[in-house]
Amino acid sequence: VQLQASGGGLVQAGDSLRLSCAASGRTYDINVMGWFRQAPGKEREFVAGIRLRSGSADYADSVQGRFTISRNHAQKKVFLQMNSLKPEDTAVYYCAARDGNTVLTVPTGYPYWGQGTQVTVSS
Repeated sequence: VQLQASGGGLVQAGDSLRLSCAASGRTYDINVMGWFRQAPGKEREFVAGIRLRSGSADYADSVQGRFTISRNHAQKKVFLQMNSLKPEDTAVYYCAARDGNTVLTVPTGYPYWGQGTQVTVSS
């Protein structure tokens, strides 16, 4: 399974960005896709995850109400709409995927990772 993420960039506080991630290869068993982020000097942290078949999603408290994750199940794509961005959202954002039906919030629960896309929010 390969994951290709895109959509990062440099924006100002309060702006919006939309990240995309597409899975390819042997994706038949992939049912959960999500986003993590890692800021300099910090550990990688969970942002949001979605179950492809049901569309149900989970969010970190820090982004609840500002970020929305969505998916195209047939194409094995997920999107992260990020609104009201804050400087503390600055990080490299990684797409991740796993089988099963549980949105895990720890990076070790995901065997497949994309290359990361930089999001920088200036104040």
